Amino acid sequence: MAIKSEFKDWIIKEDEDYIFINKPPFLASLEDRAKPGLNINVLAKEYWEDAQLCHRLDKETSGILAIAKHPEAYRHMAMQFEHREVAKRYHAVVTGIHDLDGIVVNLPILAHTNGTVSIDRAEGKQAETIFFTKQVYKNHTLVECLPITGRMHQIRIHLSCAKAPIVADIQYGGKDIYLSELKRKFNLKKDTEEQPLIKRVALHSYSLTYNTLKGDQEEVIAEYPKDFRVLVKKLEEES
Repeated sequence: MAIKSEFKDWIIKEDEDYIFINKPPFLASLEDRAKPGLNINVLAKEYWEDAQLCHRLDKETSGILAIAKHPEAYRHMAMQFEHREVAKRYHAVVTGIHDLDGIVVNLPILAHTNGTVSIDRAEGKQAETIFFTKQVYKNHTLVECLPITGRMHQIRIHLSCAKAPIVADIQYGGKDIYLSELKRKFNLKKDTEEQPLIKRVALHSYSLTYNTLKGDQEEVIAEYPKDFRVLVKKLEEES
């Protein structure tokens, strides 16, 4: 399968301790028993036998993923995640115009067995995210998201609570975006159905800052994949 050989192409940085990849969308980090298939964990182990994922990204989410090459490296990164010493930056395109200058959403999250989450002040686990507006377009905003905790679907539901749902995130109040919404003179070819500009939740894990085993602080950046890049470009052109 072609995707196996592509793993090398996804590598942003590699040293004796870690492999950092730019995970493509629509590929699970770990095995999903309900929907078995190829995943990053399997591909990483084919590339490096002792590979171990240090964290995970949702299947639809693209971006930076850290993979340890040996047990000591895994423990070192795992402790940083546990103590919230790893700084993660995500970028999301949201519906509406928003001025999120350092706004903090601190709402507890409860995970459900059906793979969704909700805000639950009684039984939810503490969750905190900081948001910044990066770019404002005509009817959309590019937002930088700094999750302090690492709960499932945290950024997605916290943005929804901030009345800024992520584009195409139907689960949490988001809507698809079409070129016809942006272009005044848009002509769709006859007998064709318009497709959304992005066919997944518009969320990308942009960077990760961590401490190496030698004690140095390093930041690794994952550039936007094609679908996210096209979406941002179209929003810029039509604003």
